[in-house]
Amino acid sequence: MRIGLVGLGRIGAFHAETLSGLPAVDTLVITDAREGVGDEVAARLRAGHPQARVEVVRPEELLAAGLDGLVVATATNGHAEWIRRGIEGGVATFCEKPVAGSLTETIELARLESESETPVHIGHQRRFDVGFRRVREAVASGELGFVHTIRANTHDQAPPPAEFIPTSGGIFRDCGVHDFDAIRFVTGREIASVYAVGANKGADFFTEGGDVDTGAAVLTLDDDTLVLMSTTRYNGGGHDVRMEVMGERGTITAGLDHSLAMTSAELDVDFPRGPQRWSFMERFLPAYRAELTAFFEVAAGRAPSPCTIADALEAFRTAEACELSRAQRRPVALTEIEGL
Repeated sequence: MRIGLVGLGRIGAFHAETLSGLPAVDTLVITDAREGVGDEVAARLRAGHPQARVEVVRPEELLAAGLDGLVVATATNGHAEWIRRGIEGGVATFCEKPVAGSLTETIELARLESESETPVHIGHQRRFDVGFRRVREAVASGELGFVHTIRANTHDQAPPPAEFIPTSGGIFRDCGVHDFDAIRFVTGREIASVYAVGANKGADFFTEGGDVDTGAAVLTLDDDTLVLMSTTRYNGGGHDVRMEVMGERGTITAGLDHSLAMTSAELDVDFPRGPQRWSFMERFLPAYRAELTAFFEVAAGRAPSPCTIADALEAFRTAEACELSRAQRRPVALTEIEGL
C-alpha cells in the first residue's frame, strides 16, 4: 500500500518508524510544514529500514501522490483540516486523537463523516491493546457477572514541556479522553454523568496555563456502573495505565504485569519485578502497530473503521463534561454537553 503521513513531530516520527517496518506498506510518502524535517526523517528511516521506500513531498502535494491511505499526526490544530481534506479527497484517513481542538468542530466533522463513504479511523490505541481487549471479552461474555465498579487510570511518569500545556485542552481532554474511550469500548455502555476535580502540586506552568497536573473523576454509566478515574502528570515510578473491572463473579485488570509502576509494602512480595515502562509509546508499542495494521484493512475496504469520529466525539464530550465539572465544582450530566 502507498501510505501518506503528514506531521513529523514526536508522534509523527514514531508512526513513520512503525509504518516503515510494516510489510503492508509498499511506499511511505511523508511531509511536514517545517523545512528540511521530511528529508531528515526520511534519511533515518532509510538507514534503519533499508527495504523501505520513502518519498518526501511538500504538504500541498501529499493528497495528489496517489495514496491508498492518509495518516495524520500534525499538531492538534491541524487535525480537522487534514481529516476534511482526506474525506473530501476520498482517501481513507487515520488521525491521532483528538479529532479537533473544540467540541463544535468535532461535531461538524462527525456529521461530515456520516455523510461520506470515506472511512476515518481515530487513534485510540487502547482498543488494540491485548489486555484491554481481553477485559472487553470478559465483560461481553458474562464471565464477570454484572459489573459494578471500574477503576481506570492514566499516570504519566513525567510532565510534558511547559509550552504544550496551553494548547493541550486540559488534562481530561488530553489524558483522560483515552480512559473515557476505553470505558465505552470495554463495557459497551455510555457515560451518563461525571463529577470531576483537579489539583496542582507540581510546576507552576500548569496553573499558569489554566490546567491541573492531577485530576480525578467519578463517572456513572447508563447502567449505573460506577467508574473511579484518575490521571496525573507526576508518577515518578514509571508510566502506569490500568483498568480494573469488578463484577459479581470476579475482577480482571488490564495493565497488571511486572512493569507495574508501584512497590508492594507487604513482606516477602517480589511483585512487580520490573523493569518499568517510562512512556506511552513504550507501553503501547504493540497496540500502535496493531491499530495501523487495522487501518490498512479499513483503507482497503475490507473492514469498517474500528474507532470513528462519532466514537471519538463521545469520549471528547465526556472530557468536556469533566472540565465543566471541575470548573464549576458540580456533577455534570452528559445531556448538558452538545452532541450529534
